[in-house]
Amino acid sequence: MQDFGYPVLTSLIVLPLIAAAALAFFKSETAIRAFTFVVGLLECLLCLPLLHFDMTTADFQFVEKAAWLPQWGISYYLGADGISLYMILLSALLLPLCVLCSWTYIGKRIKEFHFCLLLMTTASVGVFAALDFVLFYIFWEALLVPMYLLIAVWGGPRRGYASIKFFLYTLAGSTLLLVAIVAFWKTTGTFSIPDLMTHSYSFRFQFWAFLAMALAFAIKVPMFPFHTWLPAAHVEAPSAGSVILAAVLIKMGAYGFMRFCLPLAPDASQYFAPMMIAISIASIIYGGFIALGQKDIKRLVAYSSVGHMGFVTLGIFLFNKAGIQGALLVMLNHGITTGALFMMIGTIYERSHSREIADNLGLGKFLPGFMFFWGVFALSSLGFPGTNSFVGELFVLVGAFYKSTWIGFLAVPGAMLAAAYMLRLSLKLAWGRPRASKSKFWPDLNTREWFYLAPMAILVFYIGLAPRLAIDALSPSIDKLVTVMQPKTAITYQIDIEKTANGG
Repeated sequence: MQDFGYPVLTSLIVLPLIAAAALAFFKSETAIRAFTFVVGLLECLLCLPLLHFDMTTADFQFVEKAAWLPQWGISYYLGADGISLYMILLSALLLPLCVLCSWTYIGKRIKEFHFCLLLMTTASVGVFAALDFVLFYIFWEALLVPMYLLIAVWGGPRRGYASIKFFLYTLAGSTLLLVAIVAFWKTTGTFSIPDLMTHSYSFRFQFWAFLAMALAFAIKVPMFPFHTWLPAAHVEAPSAGSVILAAVLIKMGAYGFMRFCLPLAPDASQYFAPMMIAISIASIIYGGFIALGQKDIKRLVAYSSVGHMGFVTLGIFLFNKAGIQGALLVMLNHGITTGALFMMIGTIYERSHSREIADNLGLGKFLPGFMFFWGVFALSSLGFPGTNSFVGELFVLVGAFYKSTWIGFLAVPGAMLAAAYMLRLSLKLAWGRPRASKSKFWPDLNTREWFYLAPMAILVFYIGLAPRLAIDALSPSIDKLVTVMQPKTAITYQIDIEKTANGG
């Protein structure tokens, strides 16, 4: 572990928590916003030691461990590897950007809103850094409450329906995940994730553990047909809620597949892989077609997330390096690009007070700054070469064709649909004929809006044109995961299935 004189991961978790408590002493709304923004900048500064990440090893780094409930084998155990590193960094980066994009968007219960943002930062960093299964579950569940409040309190007209649906869906999956956690503890006597990875489990145990975990993670991703909570939550959530939902919360499901399902249940993962690949392809095509028919900008981007996350789960269950590498890159890049798109939807909603495409036509003539950034993120979303999303989707498609020509051909229409719905939307926003001339009175992007969009645009081009750094950090962890997922023969599977059927 690199010694920086302080616990890096703990500081990233504790700082927002302390800041949330400190908000109780603030009365001025401007002071609350400014304080939370400064905390967000400090959170980003505390991430700087993570840039010293050793890219030559798959071992967990920045490890912190202390006994918590030793009689139950529960520890305060943190660490980061190539699978979790970039999601920790993205979680920290989003805090100051979400404060900026909500500066004028949120007009009520300002203190409570920023309290929720800080709690979500603590929980999201904790999810990706936790190396104890119980600690992971605590952070996993802790994220539900502030997100529920963001939708229920600051959401749109149907916020009650959307928040309840979000909470019930994700809580149902979490219950199954808790069952799997208890099962692993009863089998091994430990909650330590690295220790659990060293054990071998019977195929019967893996079979049921995989089903419990996979259903929880599939709901969180969300995969078709468990996706119905996502569009409702996105449409009703405030801009910052949609950003965190798209960039962090749904990534937790894909992270769970890579952190738990594959290394802890490799044989069951191989057995269920055809089904998971089929569902992933269904998500890609379904999400694309439904997005193509949307008239609400936010709903269109929400359904596009179903398709993009289908590429993530497809890459994971290809079990080759290109596929898993692509899945991790799509996770990161989708968080950047779609998060930025939801920020931009919030900026235009503040001007037009509508998210309907028909009410936001012809913006290129009056809002050139807005359309510049929209063009950047729209091209990234459709995977245009030179942007960040192209790199990840290319790796997934390479892995798909390497696995099977048919899988590759079935995934290609998803990329074509992304181009269709994003180009259609962008052309209407830029050059459509406005129903009224109100848009000429709307102001273009102000300095605050440039400040929260510019960092995301820089990342789009940096990762798109120079992806080597991101790829190098991922490679050792991916190599280790691919080694674990060496395929079994059909005969071996048949023996395992027969043992399971006979209670062995």
